[in-house]
Amino acid sequence: MKKSKLTTFSSYMTGRVSRWVVIGIWVVLTAALTIAWPAVNDSEVNNAPNLSDDSPSVEADKLIKKQFPNSSGVPALLTWHNESGLTKEDLKAAQQMAEGLEKDPLEDQTSTPPLHKLPVSALQQMVSKDGTTLVQPIFFKESVDTEVLKENLDDIKEQVKKQVAYDPFNISIDENDKLSTRVTGPVGIQVDATSLFEGADVSLLIATVVLVLVLLLIIYRSPILAIIPLIGVGFAYMLLSPILGFLADKDWITVDAQSISIMTVLLFGAGTDYCLFLISHYRDELLKVNDKRKALIHAFKDASGAIAMSGITVVISLLVLIVAEYGAYHRFAIPFSLSILIMGIASLTLIPALLSVMGRGSFYPFIPRTPEMEKERAAKKGKPVPSRKSKSRFGTWVGHIVTTKPWTIIVACVIFFGAMSVYSSQIKYTYDVLSSFPEDMPSREGFKVISDAYSPGELAPAQVVIDTNGKSIDLEKELKKHDLVSTVSKPQSGVDNKNLKVYEVKFNVNPYSNKAMEAIPELRDAAEKALANANVTSVKSKVWIGGQTATQYDTMITSNEDNDIIVPLIIVFISILLLAYLRSIVAMLYLVGTVILSYSAALGLGWLIIHNIMGVDAIQGAIPLYAFVFLVALGEDYNIFMISSIWKKKNYMPLKQAIKEGVSETSGVITSAGIILAATFAVLATLPIQVLVQFGIITALGILLDTFIVRPFLVPAITTVCGRFAFWPAKVKMVKEKQN
Repeated sequence: MKKSKLTTFSSYMTGRVSRWVVIGIWVVLTAALTIAWPAVNDSEVNNAPNLSDDSPSVEADKLIKKQFPNSSGVPALLTWHNESGLTKEDLKAAQQMAEGLEKDPLEDQTSTPPLHKLPVSALQQMVSKDGTTLVQPIFFKESVDTEVLKENLDDIKEQVKKQVAYDPFNISIDENDKLSTRVTGPVGIQVDATSLFEGADVSLLIATVVLVLVLLLIIYRSPILAIIPLIGVGFAYMLLSPILGFLADKDWITVDAQSISIMTVLLFGAGTDYCLFLISHYRDELLKVNDKRKALIHAFKDASGAIAMSGITVVISLLVLIVAEYGAYHRFAIPFSLSILIMGIASLTLIPALLSVMGRGSFYPFIPRTPEMEKERAAKKGKPVPSRKSKSRFGTWVGHIVTTKPWTIIVACVIFFGAMSVYSSQIKYTYDVLSSFPEDMPSREGFKVISDAYSPGELAPAQVVIDTNGKSIDLEKELKKHDLVSTVSKPQSGVDNKNLKVYEVKFNVNPYSNKAMEAIPELRDAAEKALANANVTSVKSKVWIGGQTATQYDTMITSNEDNDIIVPLIIVFISILLLAYLRSIVAMLYLVGTVILSYSAALGLGWLIIHNIMGVDAIQGAIPLYAFVFLVALGEDYNIFMISSIWKKKNYMPLKQAIKEGVSETSGVITSAGIILAATFAVLATLPIQVLVQFGIITALGILLDTFIVRPFLVPAITTVCGRFAFWPAKVKMVKEKQN
């Protein structure tokens, strides 16, 4: 029954008339949705919250905004810096800037210090001790759109240029005798981060398309065949964009630039892979069958199951991210899983229709023909029949080695993967937002200026709030005892509740660093202890800590909790799918085990390169989960394609021969697919955002490990060692090995 349904379906995809209907449906549907719904790029929200409303730092920030309105607002920190020391003219320019902002406030501006009302002597007291720097804060309303903030910063730059008579934003912060200005702080960082992604979608898309096209031309040496997968992926992308745009426009999902960038790479990399597996089967059938349509139907029947299974595996793995509490993870779920789902449908509908239209011409100039066709063609030309190329020597050699020396292969792989996995335990993680950006980014340069001239904690102070219950508590003294605290402000009372007191705490280290984050629970403990000593009850519910450092601490905690939930869920779902597909507990266990081992080794190898060669001190804390989701799901793809070939062949040949044939048969196409997929993820390393660079490197390495070690060597070797037991608990009739 199953074969009959596949035959019927593939017949419709390849029929003389119906194939054009299929192509027409894709064209009309894509055009209609593109016209009717907005593109996903038009619906980006790059400042969406990542933490839930009940996160401690979020609750603290809400309380601070309500009870301490003078301390609320998002600051843009305008740094006035002169390496040789700020002159009176420099300070006068800052005063004129303040006067202009007071007379004509920027959109959604809440306040800024009235520097113009101070005498120069008083203003000089606000300059750093070394005399080089003045920080002018400009506050804006909470939750202002990034585009509005960007326009405001552009206005600030224009006003500064008028005051200074040249562009100090283009002057190096290390230059002597000239004023340099930068905008940093939360607003500056937010605007710069968004700007890094501006145009990245288009440039990334172009780079990915060009890379895939070049690789396909090198691998297949056929211009038509190189274009067919790109047409399929292109239609999938054009259909996906308005669907996601519609969902985002309705506020059913949230998309940001980072997710769109990774989604683009995933779509082109994985989508091309699915196309290649069908094309590879089609080419093999064309060498055996005269009728091109029958060849395509046979190829579809052989490849569709593995393509569908691998697609479902990736879709479900990515969809698991929807349970994440951390917003950045949660936002990935729908775009990523939907992209693979649509690409899987395109691979099983549009691509067969296109191949049916092009037929053998798809492979021009190296057209695959049957022996009879070759003889007939040679006779017409009066030339000898060309000899057929033998199977891949490398694939044949690998098939032989894994069946004759499986334990050698297993031990060697385990030693290598084990060593890299152990090395991965040395990885240091960071949640420092600034470290993810280029060193020459304006807001990062502004932060450096503040760090060198003042305390680095000036950039993002923490706010500690306590409920005193009307009792006298000297928390300022307790907080100052902490080694990482630079200054603590005098307490302010709440507007509605005078028992609420807020203390502004400035660190003497980078407030975005792990050190500062580690201080958050210690500051909380100090506050709770001070309350308890004053006989205040229920102290845990009477301390709140807000600010960027507290937000990052909650980010780390939430991310770790998501890891503990998502990783096991993905393993369970993939295990269930493999069990349903292969009907073997043993095979399921070692297929899942090998990709997990490969993932941990990829982390270790990636750290070896990123830390020891690129000189990075720590990788972004989100990398392990990102890498796990993609490497385990995509790595299982290749296992499925290879193992399904072995599973089919063992029905009519001895198991060892089936392993040899399966490895040899799939080596070429999986190697090609792996190179393309790894290369597309490596494209992310060209972007200026470190989290994407690190993710791209580690994921590309993991895919290469799967492609060149796990799939051709480790999995077949384990299958050889397991023998009949590889199919347990299913009862399988084994074809006897031929006696030599």
